[in-house]
Amino acid sequence: MKVKVVENDQELQDAYKVRMDVFVEEQKVPPEIEIDEFEQESTHVVIYEKGKPIATGRIREADGYGKLERICVLKSHRKFGLGKMIMDELESVGRKMELKQFKLNAQTQAESFYQKQGYKTVSGEFLDANIPHVTMVKNK
Repeated sequence: MKVKVVENDQELQDAYKVRMDVFVEEQKVPPEIEIDEFEQESTHVVIYEKGKPIATGRIREADGYGKLERICVLKSHRKFGLGKMIMDELESVGRKMELKQFKLNAQTQAESFYQKQGYKTVSGEFLDANIPHVTMVKNK
């Protein structure tokens, strides 16, 4: 499996499908806030298995940071290292954008995963879509 940078509308729709499955169906995020005003300015990535999208994430420049967002893996495909693959590709895209630091808002249940990727927690806990989050940063 390989991470693919989204290049067309079908691949973008595939990224949205994974996000809808994970965030809206599984985590009950309201669908009207899942797709937002930053979609077009973001670079999206998708992992496919046998032609089906199974993981995704996006990055955009925000206040001098590479802001990683909407990182998710279908429940059936977790624990196989796909999240790390998505992170590595997003950071690679960010370095090509000449960004030297990265930021993300992590669900607290995933905080240890991001710590293993080199991220440090820099905020207290807050709610986003009624899910506890913390802000994390990494300098590269």
